[in-house]
Amino acid sequence: MTIISADLAPKRLGLLRELVPNATALAALVNPNTPEGQGQSSDMRTAAHALALRLRILEAGDEKGIESAFATLAQDKADALLVGSDPIFDVHRDKLVAHVAAAALPAIYQFRDFAVAGGLMSYDPDIVDAHRQAGVYTGKILKGARPSDLPIQQPTKFQLVINLKTAKTLGLDVPPTLLARADEMIE
Repeated sequence: MTIISADLAPKRLGLLRELVPNATALAALVNPNTPEGQGQSSDMRTAAHALALRLRILEAGDEKGIESAFATLAQDKADALLVGSDPIFDVHRDKLVAHVAAAALPAIYQFRDFAVAGGLMSYDPDIVDAHRQAGVYTGKILKGARPSDLPIQQPTKFQLVINLKTAKTLGLDVPPTLLARADEMIE
């Protein structure tokens, strides 16, 4: 089982653009010290180019890097922010959400927990469904299947979470098409 969500960066970029249609300059926060972060940077650049957006990649591999990235972001005047998938960002979730709130930027994150903590929006694999799939695999193994014979399962269900309170604070009107696709709305 895998719940790796790095390859969702282009989808997240598209959702952010849908929420902030007048955005022309976006920033993305990635960890350059991991292969996943390097891949995200490339995927985001490709997606931004396809959407005719200017994208500034900000790099942070630790807490000090996060502080530095937000200092740079304050100078760059981005219209919105995409926070990449990386465990370091999970560890510093509350600090990231606070920095984004202080900058009054629309942002999309990698996990629901960010939206619950006050972030604007998240798009991620459905963790409950991933656990269900793990249970199915466990059942197969208990019935005699060899784990090495079972294919790696990738997520098939994803969840879009929108924090309407944060959207209101930012003065954003969430389009009805986005609201209709949301799996959860935090009010």
